[in-house]
Amino acid sequence: MSDIEQISAQALADIASVQSPDALESLRVALLGKNGTVTAQLKQLGTLPGDQRKAAGEAINLARDAIATALSARKAVLEDAALDARLAGENIDVTLPGRNPQRGGLHPISRTLERITDIFGRLGYELADGPEIEDDWHNFEALNFPPHHPARAMHDTFYFPPDGSGIARLLRTHTSGVQVRYMGEHAPPLRMIAAGKVYRSDSDQTHSPMFHQVEGLLVDEHSTFADLKGTLAEFVRAFFERDFEMRFRPSYFPFVEPGAEVDIAWQQPDGSTRWLEVLGCGMVHPNVLKSCGIDPERYTGFAFGLGVERFAMLRYGVNDLRAFFENDVRFLRQFA
Repeated sequence: MSDIEQISAQALADIASVQSPDALESLRVALLGKNGTVTAQLKQLGTLPGDQRKAAGEAINLARDAIATALSARKAVLEDAALDARLAGENIDVTLPGRNPQRGGLHPISRTLERITDIFGRLGYELADGPEIEDDWHNFEALNFPPHHPARAMHDTFYFPPDGSGIARLLRTHTSGVQVRYMGEHAPPLRMIAAGKVYRSDSDQTHSPMFHQVEGLLVDEHSTFADLKGTLAEFVRAFFERDFEMRFRPSYFPFVEPGAEVDIAWQQPDGSTRWLEVLGCGMVHPNVLKSCGIDPERYTGFAFGLGVERFAMLRYGVNDLRAFFENDVRFLRQFA
């Protein structure tokens, strides 16, 4: 028997008797590694006479292939045995009582959004949705924003780079674009709210580059400012579950005429009372109705908008808006 035949026979016997993956790997290195026994046989081919090299090379290659096949087969056997042993040792007693994982809860902003939309839903308002990436017409032009209005400037609005289409794309600065789309798809009378994320270039204790808005719209043949005041008074009362003294302060918004800021008398911890601005509102401007294909001679409407974070801060006693978005579990756990 030649040396390679002896090496092969001994190797196959050693492989068959190996009982662990680590020992098998050590044997593989000893046989087929850089300095292994079989590798050494290949290196010695150059020392043989020319007429013997071919036969010797074929024998060594056959032995190497047989050893490699045996190593692979033994590795599979050892891995299956290890898996069987693990499965046998990790039996699960299905009769044991289950573990109760810690239950999560809604984010305070999600809670506030649900509360607001539920109140307006009970008042007959349909919830509508729209894109957060908006175009200039829906976000500004259809809402009667003049070309020079500061809200169009880069310091307030996040614009996308020009894409060659000639359409200015931006992150919506309010959910009013949803109202425009809704009026274009529905005939009056209509009653809807739009809720979702909006974006403005602003960040401090009471402002965030991303925040949430709820805006409402009613269009009918006989809607009045008195209807608007009654709707908002009922909403504020239902949201905070108590009555407030309210005032409507005249204010300018391009898309309403007349427009107003709504303030409520808020009691301070020291017992004093101060006026807090909570939302804006007004009668829908005739130009907006025209832009949406609605006859302003026949129909009137009112609109309102509020910041969800502002209402959440007041309801939960949070004095820094940024806490809602820092994902501090210690803060969020208070609302779970």
